[in-house]
Amino acid sequence: MDTKKTKEPKSKGKKIAATLQDFFIDSLKDIYWAENALVKTLPKMFDQATDQKLKTAIKDHLAQTKEQVVRLEQVFESMGIKAEGKKCLAMDGIIKEGEEIMEETAEGPVRDAGIIASAQKVEHYEIATYGTLAAFAKTLNERTALDLLLKTLGEEKKSDTLLSYIADTNLNSQAVTGKLQSKDLNAV
Repeated sequence: MDTKKTKEPKSKGKKIAATLQDFFIDSLKDIYWAENALVKTLPKMFDQATDQKLKTAIKDHLAQTKEQVVRLEQVFESMGIKAEGKKCLAMDGIIKEGEEIMEETAEGPVRDAGIIASAQKVEHYEIATYGTLAAFAKTLNERTALDLLLKTLGEEKKSDTLLSYIADTNLNSQAVTGKLQSKDLNAV
């Protein structure tokens, strides 16, 4: 007689997602918490940044993130579900790491480079999450949710590209020495 048992997930008193619909809703709650946490975190990043292009990008992304929170509320509404968050352990960790980077870097280009690195980790997590959620919405025939999630996915990809551009246009070079460099490299 085979005594091997099928491993069931350990729920520790938590509800188990038994269907893709359950997992989709659970994942929506996760990213809803994450976006709301970012609304609180982005102003701290803005205050710590010194590069004007980076500050502008953070300010603009804060406004966009607030819109994304509203968009997620529309996703929940379209499905007849109350919008509520569930602590996102991944985003919580990324935010904590970003706060640590800001504490452990010198003000100026080095900290700005660290802020960009942290912000891109956020963007990459969001890109992966929204891409997955869009695939789930498509499979579940949640058309309104799909349209809203794809809009946010596109915004997250653009934000990541902008951060790369800011880093690549002299900011990372300035971080090599930790000092602002003259924009006119021929002036020396």
